[in-house]
Formats: sequence, C-alpha cells, structure tokens
Amino acid sequence: MTNILVIEDQEIVRANILEFLKEEGFNAVGFDTGIAGMMWAFKNVPDLIICDIAMPGMDGYSVLSQLRQSPAMQKVPFIFLTAKADKSSIYEGMCLGADDYFTKPFRPAKLLEAIDYRLKMAHLCR
Repeated sequence: MTNILVIEDQEIVRANILEFLKEEGFNAVGFDTGIAGMMWAFKNVPDLIICDIAMPGMDGYSVLSQLRQSPAMQKVPFIFLTAKADKSSIYEGMCLGADDYFTKPFRPAKLLEAIDYRLKMAHLCR
C-alpha cells in the first residue's frame, strides 16, 4: 500500500486531506508540525509527502531542505500545498526541489492527478 505523509498545521485541512487520500485507497498519516512530520518521514520513508509552507516552528521550506539532505529521502516526491500563492514563494519551493506546488483552495481531483503522476515517475526512477 502507498504511504503518504501529510504535514499541515490546520486541523480541518489536514483531516480533509487525510480523509480524501484514504477514500482513494492510500495509507495516509498526518502531522501538525514540520518537526513531527519530518521525524516520522526519517523513520518510515513515505512514498510521497504533501506539506504546507506556513507553519509554526519549522516551515515547509525547512522541512524540504532537511529531508533532501538524507539519501533515503532525496527521491521521495514532495508536493507543497499552501496558501502562499505569490510567484516568489512558488519559485523558492521549486528551487528547493519540490515536485509540485498547489495553492489553497485546491481541487482534490487535480491533487490526485499530481499524486498519481509523481508516484509513477518515482517508481520508474527506482
């Protein structure tokens, strides 16, 4: 089963994403802080990560930067899902190595398309 990590500080948003992913057949786990999500990722190496940017403590940019330093995490697809819609935020996220960047509010069908595509690409690159 495909394991997806969701790092989102807003409880209602996190719960909605997790429910949507589980309905689509994914094994999804969520955390409300970047640090907690990152620690789980290092121990469990998920198949894909969905992460907010603006969070208290460690922001999503820092989460991505830290994860990409680990050889085991370098090829794990990483999708930002955030309210930060300005071009400089998108540019920064992509320069850090994000695979996709979605802004809130988002369309679940489009997020699912990106997840499917990133998982297929990751499988081909192994």
